[in-house]
Amino acid sequence: MPFALAGLALAWGVMLLIGGTPTDRDLLEFAYAGGHPGLAFAARWLTELGGAAILLPVTALAAAWLAWRRDGRGALLLIAITLSGRVLVEMQKLLIGRPRPDSTEHLVMISNLSFPSAHAANALMVWLCLAVLLPLGARGRTTAMWAAATLALAIGVTRVMLGVHWPTDVIAGWSFGLAWTLLMLRLSGHRLDRPLSSS
Repeated sequence: MPFALAGLALAWGVMLLIGGTPTDRDLLEFAYAGGHPGLAFAARWLTELGGAAILLPVTALAAAWLAWRRDGRGALLLIAITLSGRVLVEMQKLLIGRPRPDSTEHLVMISNLSFPSAHAANALMVWLCLAVLLPLGARGRTTAMWAAATLALAIGVTRVMLGVHWPTDVIAGWSFGLAWTLLMLRLSGHRLDRPLSSS
């Protein structure tokens, strides 16, 4: 675990340093969906699964369901990881102050700064926490974790396709989201191969 967290922190730092470089711009322009209406439509739809309008109600409903099943600890951990992570992402945006890409038209409305991608970070934290904390059984949990990771990766890619994030913003968002989730699960004493004990 310490090596994984160190690697994710290193990835975050590298993305901070190389943001806006020619390589970053080239990758953005390669992935940009502005000239492809079908891709742009799909990206707009998929990106919503990483937005607050979806993630906050999903988190609240999942926490309520866990509490109803007398898994108060799981409910509190879900809320603690996802809400504290959301706040930390916004703090990073304010402290770093990286502007949004300006070389492409933004295909969705945006209102704040760029680094790291909140959609990438929050999607990974919420969907991965649900996969880990919901009582799915060992096989179901493994499948759900892969599905959560795939969904978070896809959501992050849509942010570049829509022209609202640099690729480095998205990679940093994934790195932070995974690091924060793993750290909080570790501090809680939770193991990924079994559910939390009820409280």
